[in-house]
Amino acid sequence: MNIVITGASKGIGRAIALKYAKAGHKVAVCSRTEKDLKALAKKAPENIIYQTCDVSDAEQIHDFYDFVKKNFKTIDILVNNAGIFLPGQILDEEDGNLEMLIETNLYSAYRMSRLFLPDMIKRKKGHVFNMCSIASVKAYEYGGSYSISKFAMYGMSKSMREELKPYNIKVTAVLPGATLTESWAGTDFPDSRFMKAEDVADMVYAVSMLSPSAVVEDILLRPIEGDI
Repeated sequence: MNIVITGASKGIGRAIALKYAKAGHKVAVCSRTEKDLKALAKKAPENIIYQTCDVSDAEQIHDFYDFVKKNFKTIDILVNNAGIFLPGQILDEEDGNLEMLIETNLYSAYRMSRLFLPDMIKRKKGHVFNMCSIASVKAYEYGGSYSISKFAMYGMSKSMREELKPYNIKVTAVLPGATLTESWAGTDFPDSRFMKAEDVADMVYAVSMLSPSAVVEDILLRPIEGDI
């Protein structure tokens, strides 16, 4: 299969990319940092291709789409994983936080999907994974604009699911709880309070391998001890 993953140089996106690449699938990835992309590609050089892309920039998204289309005739799976986390509260977070988070966490997935879905629709085959969050379904004190963007992402996933049913295209919302990535750098919590990025990758991979007649609409994972 041919897989496209955004925000794949670190954390969950990186784990998903390696899961597919090491299983023999072809993977196209993007992120803002070329150094990290090169390091990822070295892990599976025959199966991973990459291009830098700031997904908050619509023009760069189009450039990445063109890059993928030059290398892959078809796309089987799109993983809209790119996103950033900025803690804060709606009333006192910095001006511009909402716009930045909506552009990066929501609009990027919206634009990527609008580019890659037409080919899936023609083939009546494909799977879209949208990386949401526990923050998509549970408000918390310092969620602020991040929670707003992730609630919206979850809503978009639900709408896409309904729109794409007639074309046999699957849509899965992924809602991870606290996962040990760089977003938690400097935390005082022990590693045991977090899931591993590989846990999320394993679930995404397993769901993508189900028969054509089955879809998992939501993947919700939490640390065994609960939310942080």
